[in-house]
Amino acid sequence: MTGTHTFSIDISGMSCGACVASVEKVTSRIEAVADVSVNLGLSKARVELKSESNVSKSQKEVLAAIVRAGYEAKIVRNKPVLIDQAKQQLRFQRNKAAFALLLALPTLYLSMFAEDMGEIAGLNTRLLLAMFATTPVYFWSGWAFHSKAWTSLRNRTANMDVLVHLGTTVAFVWSVLLTLAPLMSFLPSMFSTSTHVFYDGVVFIIGFILLGNWMEAAAKIKATDAIHSLMQLQPKEARYVTDEEHKHTETRDVDAIAVGSLIKVLAGETIPLDGVLFQCKASIDESTMTGEPYPVRKTDGQEVVAGTIVLDGSVFIRTTRVADDTLLSNIVDLVEEAQMGKAPIQRLVDRIAAVFVPIVVLLAVLAACFWLLYPNSSSYNPMETNAELAMMVLVSSLVIACPCALGLATPTALIVGTGVGARYGILIKGIEALEHAHSTDTLVVDKTGTLTSGKPRVSHIELLDCEVKEILSIAAALEEESNHPLASAIRTSWSNVTAERPDVKGIQTMPGLGMIGDLDGAVVAIGNAELMEDVGVEITEEVLQKLAAAAKKGVTLVMVSMGLRLLGWIEAKDRIRETSKQAVKRAKQMGYDIIMLTGDREEAAQTVAEEVGIETVIAGVKPDEKAHQIAALQAKGKTVAMVGDGINDAAALSMADVGLAMGAGSDIALDAADFVLLRNDLIDAVASLNLGRSTMRRVRSNLGWAFIYNAIGIPLAMGVLLPFTGFLLPPAFAAAAMSLSSVSVVGNSLLLRWWRPSLE
Repeated sequence: MTGTHTFSIDISGMSCGACVASVEKVTSRIEAVADVSVNLGLSKARVELKSESNVSKSQKEVLAAIVRAGYEAKIVRNKPVLIDQAKQQLRFQRNKAAFALLLALPTLYLSMFAEDMGEIAGLNTRLLLAMFATTPVYFWSGWAFHSKAWTSLRNRTANMDVLVHLGTTVAFVWSVLLTLAPLMSFLPSMFSTSTHVFYDGVVFIIGFILLGNWMEAAAKIKATDAIHSLMQLQPKEARYVTDEEHKHTETRDVDAIAVGSLIKVLAGETIPLDGVLFQCKASIDESTMTGEPYPVRKTDGQEVVAGTIVLDGSVFIRTTRVADDTLLSNIVDLVEEAQMGKAPIQRLVDRIAAVFVPIVVLLAVLAACFWLLYPNSSSYNPMETNAELAMMVLVSSLVIACPCALGLATPTALIVGTGVGARYGILIKGIEALEHAHSTDTLVVDKTGTLTSGKPRVSHIELLDCEVKEILSIAAALEEESNHPLASAIRTSWSNVTAERPDVKGIQTMPGLGMIGDLDGAVVAIGNAELMEDVGVEITEEVLQKLAAAAKKGVTLVMVSMGLRLLGWIEAKDRIRETSKQAVKRAKQMGYDIIMLTGDREEAAQTVAEEVGIETVIAGVKPDEKAHQIAALQAKGKTVAMVGDGINDAAALSMADVGLAMGAGSDIALDAADFVLLRNDLIDAVASLNLGRSTMRRVRSNLGWAFIYNAIGIPLAMGVLLPFTGFLLPPAFAAAAMSLSSVSVVGNSLLLRWWRPSLE
């Protein structure tokens, strides 16, 4: 291959941040791998191969490395199947947890509360029964922990499974040896003098952790509901029209339908592919894509997209994109790409998690040795011997110190935040966009297509030295190949007046000025006053005063000239969006400085700004100057978000700390932006910044909770308070606390599911 190749891998068995670090470590060792990013919340890895790599061979090497590290891995191809597999795995986790907890109660009773039941062959019957109840839980319910722990250790890494394996194995082996001590005279004397067993701890540790894993996995599936729902929107089949009379159809897979094909969609059905309506009209429910609750009326030639629903009558659609390139497919890819991102703080957390487990094991052993050698005092020692106390400290310390919560802090919040954004037509390209949105203090908005609808209409034509037909025909000829909204308005006005159009040659675009061409040896031009001066047209003071007066009406002015004659000017009025004033008000309430940045005249810009409530206006800015204006604001220490929609805004969107592109804007603007707003509504730009703030608050609170949990839990398990209060954290409580920490982090992130765009 001649370029880099990126692919995704579904990974089963990851349980904490250390697992993430382990997978990234073994994968990055492969020579062909240029970059790898592992997301614990999605249980997925994204791998980028170096150029000239053998893709098939490299993929096999990557999969083999991950499997050797102790995880199940497969290339992501059929996404809905993976969802089903996740739900099936969830049911299996639930059954294992239920089995362990079902045996936990009798084990607890036998270990802690049951009266003496006599002996069998010299062995304590009560302890034997507890051992028999614990054994299947240790080996069957806990087998995944044990096997993954050994695999991890063989790969010279350590994760949560190592801690659980060590904690439960130490507790189980101690308890079994103590139970069988009468038959093993060679054992040290502490086994004959000790009486406390930890069978209940083994069962509760495995049961609680499995329960926590099940709750966590269920919550993660809920967190990805939005993206899963998007995946299911596009039908797998379509009715392909086979005859010119459009009477016959056959069912085909959407993947087999080429661009330009004609398909038929019945009332109530979901549109399977992007296209344009063909000789028909219909009401389309676009709520699944944009969150807009009201149907949109579409007519012949208008665009429709996959995933939306036809409400009335059958329609024919001429396809414009293949299945893998529909807007819906691109949205899914964009959201998944964003969810795979990592904040800088999360990368630091992953590195900490990689060394966290070995440090915890060392601290647990040191704490156990301390209490083993510490002079016994019945006033604070809850055990009968120091050996039992040391064993409890060791098991509790190993079990409670799990980096799961740290590993889940960022990805779960990011998954929910990007998913809920997609539900409301707000597409987020990555964690960096959310971080910058969180710190934004200045919002810069374009005028045309942002504050206004971007669909101007010619409202007046001022004639100085020509007829209407002449000025319109020259203007339409110059604007023939322009995609600017104003050009479309001029062509529409021309078509309503005349069908005649002169043959203008050598048409050139003058960036920020207008268009020029040649008509029968004379220069013809359409644009602003600066362009008129460049082509030698003299503008009198009287004309300048008229232009200023016209601009105060809030219209956009373009002058038309032929040779050295100013023929007149065309005034175009663009309707201000209904929500623009609300959006500006909401942005001010959130504390943003609002600035209008436009290439229009100062008078026209001020009129629109006053109507929507913007005080600061930067007008008359050429396209190549917009990015410089953004840079100037940043130089003053501002964190700038820019909202735009056209090619003229692309450079500014890239320069801004946060670029927000209206979804109907150009592909260049969409590529340059960090947020894409499918509904073309300024209120969604403000909502995007609010979503960024809300998501980052969840990330930070998650990380804060995870660090605080470990800072408090580990010392308690090691017995810091024991000499002063007599309190020592039992292993079962440690397991419950560890599971609760992970579930609470995911639960905190899930609160984002109730986020709604707000106008107040």
